[in-house]
Amino acid sequence: MPIKILLQTTLLPTDLDDWTIRRFSLLQAYLSSLTDESGAPLVAVTGRDRNPDENGNDPILSTLDSQDVDELWLFALDVGGGLSRQDCEGITRFHQQGGGILATRDHQDMGISMCPLSTIGQFHHFHTQQANPDPDRCCRDDTDTMTIDWPNYHSGSNGDYQTITAAVPSHPLLQGPDGLIQRFPAHPHEGGVSVPKGMPHAQVIATGKSQITERDFNLVVAADRSQDKAGQTLGRVVAQSTFHHFVDYNWDIERGCPSFVEEPPGQAIKNNPDGLKDIQTYVRNLALWLAPTH
Repeated sequence: MPIKILLQTTLLPTDLDDWTIRRFSLLQAYLSSLTDESGAPLVAVTGRDRNPDENGNDPILSTLDSQDVDELWLFALDVGGGLSRQDCEGITRFHQQGGGILATRDHQDMGISMCPLSTIGQFHHFHTQQANPDPDRCCRDDTDTMTIDWPNYHSGSNGDYQTITAAVPSHPLLQGPDGLIQRFPAHPHEGGVSVPKGMPHAQVIATGKSQITERDFNLVVAADRSQDKAGQTLGRVVAQSTFHHFVDYNWDIERGCPSFVEEPPGQAIKNNPDGLKDIQTYVRNLALWLAPTH
């Protein structure tokens, strides 16, 4: 049976001038194109925005543990109010049943609605909550876009590549048929992720380098399966510094972006689209590694 993946944003479908799920069409198409050794579909993917009912709860997220889903790829793109308490409880139960989760957001307080997800949101640092415990990290990195505050690591322009550094030994997520994955799409202000204390099953597996300060920063945290205090086996989790590694605009700038994006794009991916094979390999690895039965 194919791996069932839900691509989910915390935005409303009416937020047309924003990063709604329609701007992840290339990711959805690529996942849908994957096949196994026999040529059968590897993934069955569904993409949706949050669509709360009259009580403010999303009917899918709040009951995610009873849905026919193996993995949740959560693009937390709100700055508050993107998940209700019932939504968080449904996601938590899904994780406690072994469901795999990719959780990603972006700069400053984007995605802050993930904070109540104790075993998922704790990998992310925000501006007003769960700040990085290192005070030296609580400062601006990107100084070009002054409307955006820390964490805001500048890995490059939208439309360009960034070189990533894999942890040693390398994690399966970063291993491709031709060697280690070396490039991700770049972004001018990525968020902050790290491993909290007391989590030996989690590790930083990839770092990037700021193009402004030359400071290293974490790109990906991967947490293997673990048991909680109740003895339940939690699914695998990947915390990613920015959703821009996956969105259409950062794979093809011709796809366009919301009107509030101020920074001029780069041309590296447009001039050398073959380099996208690295992020596509990573996406395939994610689908396999997060699957409960893998």
